[in-house]
Amino acid sequence: MSLSRREFLQMLAAASAAGMAIGSTRETAVAAPRPYLYELPPYGNLSLLHFTDCHAQLLPIYFREPNVNLGVGAAKGRAPHLVGEALLKHFRIPPNSADAHAFTYLNFADAAREYGMVGGFAHLATLVKSLRASRPGRTLLMDGGDTWQGSATALWTNGQDMVDAQKLLGVDVMTGHWEFTYGDKRVQEIVEKDLKGKIDFVAQNVFDTSFGDERVFKPYVMRTINSIKVAIVGQAFPYTPIANNRLDFPKWSFGIREQEMQATVDQARKAGAQVVVLLSHNGMDVDLKMASQVTGIDVILGGHTHDAVPAPSVISNRSGKTLVINSGSNTKFLSVLDLDVKHGRVRDFRYKLLPVFSKSINPDPEMARFIEKVRAPFKARLEEKLAVTESLLYRRGNFNGTFDQLIMDAMREIQGSDIAFSPGFRWGTSLLPGDTITMEHLMDQTAITYGTSTLNEMTGIQIKDVLEDIADNLFNPDPYFQQGGDMVRVGGMTYTMDVAESMGKRIQDMRIGNKPLNPNKKYKVAGWASVHRQYPAGQKQIWDVVSEYLRHKKTVRIKEAYIPKLKGAEGNPGLA
Repeated sequence: MSLSRREFLQMLAAASAAGMAIGSTRETAVAAPRPYLYELPPYGNLSLLHFTDCHAQLLPIYFREPNVNLGVGAAKGRAPHLVGEALLKHFRIPPNSADAHAFTYLNFADAAREYGMVGGFAHLATLVKSLRASRPGRTLLMDGGDTWQGSATALWTNGQDMVDAQKLLGVDVMTGHWEFTYGDKRVQEIVEKDLKGKIDFVAQNVFDTSFGDERVFKPYVMRTINSIKVAIVGQAFPYTPIANNRLDFPKWSFGIREQEMQATVDQARKAGAQVVVLLSHNGMDVDLKMASQVTGIDVILGGHTHDAVPAPSVISNRSGKTLVINSGSNTKFLSVLDLDVKHGRVRDFRYKLLPVFSKSINPDPEMARFIEKVRAPFKARLEEKLAVTESLLYRRGNFNGTFDQLIMDAMREIQGSDIAFSPGFRWGTSLLPGDTITMEHLMDQTAITYGTSTLNEMTGIQIKDVLEDIADNLFNPDPYFQQGGDMVRVGGMTYTMDVAESMGKRIQDMRIGNKPLNPNKKYKVAGWASVHRQYPAGQKQIWDVVSEYLRHKKTVRIKEAYIPKLKGAEGNPGLA
């Protein structure tokens, strides 16, 4: 009996959903990943497409997933705090498959050469158009934020390149985080002029405190899709004024605002919403707690922590269940959530987090032309060759990455410091051994509006206080007290961390060389991305410091990133 093409594709899609690895062993796999990944049969009557945390990456890139993503307390051992083989086992992903490469760090350099780069807006555009064509009149494309920041061209155009790319992609609704670092006036200008009538910017938790509390943006928007009333509630990153430069938006107040969230969801339901979607930039642990406490939300499409989770978490609360989804970062993934909505409620769903393997998807011509045009004025500057790396360079993990280590090595040498701190950012592309480090690659790690390098004196006790404060942001057992970043990267010193301890007791045995850090001695500490912006005149930007270092070195080799000695993490599946 012969199968039609449609029947064959449906059979393959069913096998994919069941976790089967068709032709995926390392011995038999072809260079391109399985094409059937992109042939998803439609289901139900409403489809939600979601990407988040693209960090202004218009072109395909490499992006390595973490080998350290520790969960503490109730989060230990559950998604998203699973890495490597523990993640593959939990989600039943075959080893040495395309999915194994997409979702883990395992054998990254070799697998990246085999499967190629990921993401890119032109390739994402093709995928979005294909899914919309297979689901006519029933899709919503949602952007979870951190879109306007993360590249040289975004910084140099004040976010305009990404705003135009979003419109061309056909984004329907978005929320924000790093968008706010362009300043309140710039954000409002974009929302009121560029996005008006095209993209709804929603954030129920951002208030202007100039004259009491007044919402800056719409808390939610109601869209009727395929005769279904869908409310999309926005949640911007709650800790933006703490994690980023407060001076960019001095009169705006953020916060988790759980009570306001419940009131907004209730309001949307009273207005006739049959489906309520939370477009969130909370971070996944916060989303999981919120799903258990706020009722009436059908789906949380989450971002901020860059977690690529292959299946939704189904969370029970007083009124039912909420699906919690996180869609990775850097345009590496696109979530496809098909819902079956009947009699005013969600009856069933199908979900797939699609890796965007660039060489398996033809770039959309219109988007490709736009990208070429917007990059043209900066081409020579972007392509400047700084050095060659002999090592895998990446940034992603709770404690350090090799590109972070490179930045700190540069700061210590150029600025003459004893110690270097680099912020625990989760964005930044990866480079394979043998790759040339260009100015564009460096800007992928450093392109922010407050990238000034600093050199300060700090006592040993002040250094400990800084590390303790950041450690509590990461490892507080209550997700509502976590701020979703990673630990500050440290160069020139070592320490021990007890992740199971409480605030003030986690950081132990700090040393420079073999000597304990003197609590009262002052040390020269280099850093960047200070949220206070009180810089001496003439201070260099961090990309100027690191590019000077790279031009001098010409070749760099960092075998592994420094990770502190850990206590309380034994057997944790978030630690490879």
